[in-house]
Amino acid sequence: MRNVHHRPQVCEAVLSLGSNEGDRLSWLACARAALAAEKAFAVRACSPVYETDPVEVPEAFAQQRYLNQIVIVETALEPQVFSRLMHAIEQRLGRTRGPERNLPRTLDIDIITFGDIRSTDPELTLPHPRAGTRRFVLQPLADLRPEARLPGDARTVSERLRDLPDVPRVKCFAPPCGGAAVSCAPRFEEGKSS
Repeated sequence: MRNVHHRPQVCEAVLSLGSNEGDRLSWLACARAALAAEKAFAVRACSPVYETDPVEVPEAFAQQRYLNQIVIVETALEPQVFSRLMHAIEQRLGRTRGPERNLPRTLDIDIITFGDIRSTDPELTLPHPRAGTRRFVLQPLADLRPEARLPGDARTVSERLRDLPDVPRVKCFAPPCGGAAVSCAPRFEEGKSS
């Protein structure tokens, strides 16, 4: 009898990066560098960076605009393992999580889609439950995959985007590389998970 090794199935994951505190562009650049440094997946595409009005934030923070960007990666990890890795990257880059939602943050990495998986698991709902209604997700995603569909959705990303109201506003802020040359190595090299 011979040993048969099965290669894990590779799938595409769509990530939404966001920051509205400190040097927002540098935080996104550090997140992209941390993602690129991981051996468990490969970065395949990065959208332009968009500046966006905050959505569903406490009134005290309503003036803190976000920078958002879509990054597409390929991975053979299981979705829950991948999710834990995204949380670890956020934590290594200084993200703290508290009981209140939608507070200012240096970095947020949301998993928008993970292949064609649909899940209602409270730990990882796929696709992201509000992705199809958020211009700051759909605009940069449309730059990369205009004909893509969120799992379970009949409409393309471009069609969904066209149907959204113009507010909250989203405007192009920086090219796909983010336009920032920063050194992030000390922020994420220690404790690297791959």
